[in-house]
Amino acid sequence: MAQPLFLYIHGFNSSPESFKARVFVDWMTAEGKADQVIVPALPHWPAQAISLLEQLIETHRDRSITLIGSSLGGYYSTWLGEKYNLRAVLINPAVRPFELLEAMLGEQGNYYSDERYELTPEHLQQLLQINCHSVKEPSRYLLLTQTGDETLDYREAVEKFRDSPMLVQRGGSHGFDQFESVIPAILAFAEGRVELPAVTDLTAGRIRTETSDE
Repeated sequence: MAQPLFLYIHGFNSSPESFKARVFVDWMTAEGKADQVIVPALPHWPAQAISLLEQLIETHRDRSITLIGSSLGGYYSTWLGEKYNLRAVLINPAVRPFELLEAMLGEQGNYYSDERYELTPEHLQQLLQINCHSVKEPSRYLLLTQTGDETLDYREAVEKFRDSPMLVQRGGSHGFDQFESVIPAILAFAEGRVELPAVTDLTAGRIRTETSDE
């Protein structure tokens, strides 16, 4: 039987070096399962990013694939989950990035590399083209969100995935504080089980891990 595969999809201006990606890879490595994780570096063009992710999925169609999408990666994961009928874990996902990023048009830079580029209306159009107004099987999505997200309005994701299993933590951040505490839930969901941790309040004594983790 082919091994399962987790495809971690990072967010806007992020990379495989993001905090959550590293934590997840380190966790799986410690469990002797490093070969069950792929964290690709995505192009800033949405169409190119989707094409790369589709190629990876097609290459590993013989494996049980679970998507893990952070922020913009959650938006990508929704599109891919619908197209390929995959399970997807959405971590503080963007719901309407083609609107959110409009205020950021102009020069941009990757948080983890020296790459500079121009964010253009064409980027937004490519994002709009992969918008999913609804999902066919809400049970295939697990929403993990924190109300203290300073970048996105968590209520948009809660509304869109209202029929999906979800964990909504009070406080936290866009980078998703204490991410390691939900990894067991991610692994269980990949096996078809919903085993969420107890909801904790992160508003008091919160320690930020990284300010711009996607």
